[in-house]
Amino acid sequence: HSYIVYAPLLAGCTSVMYEGKPVGTPDAGAFWRVMAEHKVKSMFTAPTAIRAIKQQDPQGILASDYDLSAQKSQFVAGERCDPDTLEWTQKILGVPVVDHWWQTETGWSIACNCLGIEELPVKIGSPTKHVPGWNLKVLDADGKEVEPGTVGNICGELPLPPGTLPTIWNAEERYLNSYLKPFPGYYMTGDAGYIDEDGYVYVMARTDDIINVAGHRLSTGAMEEVLAGHPEVAECAVIGAADELKGQMPLGFYVLNAGSALSEAQVGKELVALVREKIGPVAAFKTSCQVKRLPKTRSGKILRGTMRDIADGKPYKAPATIDDPVILDEITENLKSIGYPKG
Repeated sequence: HSYIVYAPLLAGCTSVMYEGKPVGTPDAGAFWRVMAEHKVKSMFTAPTAIRAIKQQDPQGILASDYDLSAQKSQFVAGERCDPDTLEWTQKILGVPVVDHWWQTETGWSIACNCLGIEELPVKIGSPTKHVPGWNLKVLDADGKEVEPGTVGNICGELPLPPGTLPTIWNAEERYLNSYLKPFPGYYMTGDAGYIDEDGYVYVMARTDDIINVAGHRLSTGAMEEVLAGHPEVAECAVIGAADELKGQMPLGFYVLNAGSALSEAQVGKELVALVREKIGPVAAFKTSCQVKRLPKTRSGKILRGTMRDIADGKPYKAPATIDDPVILDEITENLKSIGYPKG
C-alpha cells in the first residue's frame, strides 16, 4: 500500500498496475512488455515473481525483445531476495536493484537503499540500512544487544516512526503480547538476522524458521541462499522437520529451471555438497525434494510453516491468503515420496 498506492499519489507519479501472473500470459516477457509500452521508470515486484520469470527464461532472452531504456530502478520486497535472484535481475535489466524490508504493520520500509536521499553501495543479500525514523537493534533471547554479525532477533527501538501500527483492531492485548512485551522498549519484528559492522541489515528468516539441529541454531535462510546459488535451481525453500535424534533436521524443496536435464538424484547430491562446503557439516543438510512449484500467498511469501506442519504430520489449515490450495496436496505427495511424515 505504501509503495503502490499512497507514495506515488503523494509524489504525483503515474502508476501502472499489472494484474496476473508474470509468466504464461503469454510468456515470461509479460512484465517487460508492459514496461516497454508504458515507458516505466521504476518497477516494484516480489522476488518470487522474478524467480518465476528466471525459471522460464534462465538466460533472460525475452527482456532483450523490448525497449526498457526508460527504466532507472528495480525494487523488490515482500520476502527475502536471495543474492542469486538479485544478481540475475541486475544483469538482465542493467539498473540498480533495490531490495527493501518492511512489514504490513509498519506501513513503509524498515530498511532500504533510499535512492531519493542517497544511493548507498549495494551489499548483495542486504536491504541496506534502516531508514529514517527507525533504530534497529539485534537482541539475544534475553533482550541484550549482540555483537555485529551475530544472528538474533531484529527489533526496532521505541518510539516507532509515525504511520506504524498503534494497535490491532479490537485486540489491544494481542498487540501488546505479540509486539511489545517480548522485548520491553522494543517492537519485535519477528524476523531473525544480523547487522554488520557497517550498519547493513541482513534479514535471514522469520524467527520461527531458525531451526535447532542437535543444539546448533541454524538459519534456513542461509541454507536457501546456498541452494539458490545452484545454476539449475530456480527457487527453493528450506524448513526444519522434526527429528527424534537431533530435534530438527533441515529439509529442502527446490524447483528446477525450465528445460533442465538434471535428475533429482544428481541435483540432491550437488545441493548436499554445496551446503556442506558453504555452511559446513554442522548444517546436517542431507535431504531435498524436487517439486513443480512452492506454496505461496498471493503476495509471494512461501508458506514454510504450513510445509513444516505437513512434513511433521500435524493437522494444518490452508491459509486464506494462499495462491493455490492444490499445491499443498502436491507437497504432501512429494513428502510421501521421501518418507515424510516419519513414523
